[in-house]
Amino acid sequence: MTPPDTPLIPSRREVRRKDRRDAILSVAQVYFLEHGFADTTMSGIAAELGGSKGTLWKYFPSKEALFAAVVERAAKAYQGRLSQILDPHGSLEPTLQSACRSLIEKVTSPDASALHRLIVAQGRRFPELSKIFFDLAPQNTRLLLADFLHGAMTRGQLRSADPIDAARALLSLSLSGCHQQMLIGRIDRPAPNEIAADAAFAVDIFLRAYAPQSRPQPDAAIV
Repeated sequence: MTPPDTPLIPSRREVRRKDRRDAILSVAQVYFLEHGFADTTMSGIAAELGGSKGTLWKYFPSKEALFAAVVERAAKAYQGRLSQILDPHGSLEPTLQSACRSLIEKVTSPDASALHRLIVAQGRRFPELSKIFFDLAPQNTRLLLADFLHGAMTRGQLRSADPIDAARALLSLSLSGCHQQMLIGRIDRPAPNEIAADAAFAVDIFLRAYAPQSRPQPDAAIV
């Protein structure tokens, strides 16, 4: 018998299926970003893949499911990197600055910017897109950061507060600079020094707001 702690080795069929699924998602991501959700069809993606629409349907039952899988794959890849940055054993300020730089770099990347434009342009017409995007990307990132901040509060590095509100504050501060400038078309893409400056600004303001509360000093003796 195989020991219970021995990892299972995927079969060739499972590997081929995973590879095929990844190939579909890579093509679909480009197609969605280039054509938008409304003008993307399963037939069009199948044609890009060089296969039949029936094969595509075996992996994804709808265009919405395919879009969700595209967003989920991209979000999980980034959130995996962010998890490595958020080291609870490291110094708090440099860890937060690294996390904020990573976030700004991600949201100002060409693919993330194109996805943001897609959601803004078509989210009202297809409200399920906004929900899929928010639940899988911004919401999960916020929860990941909130979990780290909760640990910092428990360790006394930050004052006790709602960690989800704290994560929202830090994210909002991080995205208030060059990311906002990019969204309104004032810049094409921020330079590394601009990203670093935004991250430093966000963390400085955040730590001032969430600094641990000092213990009250006893009243001076009356002489």
